[in-house]
Amino acid sequence: MESEVSRNPWRVLEFYSGIGGLRYSLLKAAVDATVVEAFDINDVANDVYQHNFGHRPFQGNIQTLNAADLDGYNADAWLLSPPCQPYTRQGLQKGSSDARASSFLKILELVPQLLRPPSYLFVENVVGFETSDTHAILVDILEKNNFVTQEFILSPLQFGLPYSRPRYYCLAKRKPLSFEVPEFNCQLLRTPGPLLGQTESTMEKELLLSPEYWDELLQACQPVDDFLVFKTFGNRKDSSTYSFHANDSVKSDRIDEENDVCFVPSSLIERWGSAMDIVYPHSKRCCCFTKSYYRYVKGTGSLLATAEATFQTK
Repeated sequence: MESEVSRNPWRVLEFYSGIGGLRYSLLKAAVDATVVEAFDINDVANDVYQHNFGHRPFQGNIQTLNAADLDGYNADAWLLSPPCQPYTRQGLQKGSSDARASSFLKILELVPQLLRPPSYLFVENVVGFETSDTHAILVDILEKNNFVTQEFILSPLQFGLPYSRPRYYCLAKRKPLSFEVPEFNCQLLRTPGPLLGQTESTMEKELLLSPEYWDELLQACQPVDDFLVFKTFGNRKDSSTYSFHANDSVKSDRIDEENDVCFVPSSLIERWGSAMDIVYPHSKRCCCFTKSYYRYVKGTGSLLATAEATFQTK
């Protein structure tokens, strides 16, 4: 991809930047790029972003931006992770009629007005976005403005990571740029093969949805233990060997105090344990965390059990 754009490093705009997940992805992918501006309206997220990268995102309303503002950044690439609530399965699925979709629609409406459109766009959202009217608008605008797209629904499990989080991704390049495997253009794919330059036909949908396919992926995943950064030892007999403090010199009573904050009361486990998604350090999957993590038991994310337990049933 580096040969496609002569300018080096790429100039990147990061919309809906949150705490900087997409910017961190740029760093991990070793892309020679500079985020010239990030945009997010959430004050707390911007505090974290500033702490992580030393750059505080623009905190105004994205809908106040016009084509001249965006042209002024002279960006090569846009990264966009717009609000997912209008498209979630548990939400009202109002799509473009949801007020939280308005800012993304406004950005799309500006694309035809740009004098310096980006060469690349990357859009990420929840599964369900691909069937929404917002998706139809996205694809239509990109096609009419000389972009070619490849779309994916992928999970980290397909890359050997023990995290079950299928998401929608749209990759767009402005012509004359092209993808390495152009026969997958304008398709919604469920395997990462085309991203790796593979030219074989895509897998049948039935196979991709089969338990056997996902069981095989799980066997190839790294264990959760490989991603537990802080592993210190306390002196409590009933405590975990895993702690959330990275300093080995911290006194044991401090470690115990911090561990206590993370313990789930036995009374809660007895009542709701069957609804909890409990994983262990040796587990090869965990579930997506949501905004309601720790407030609700079911469907909000996995709980890490750092010691095997035997549960008795009556």
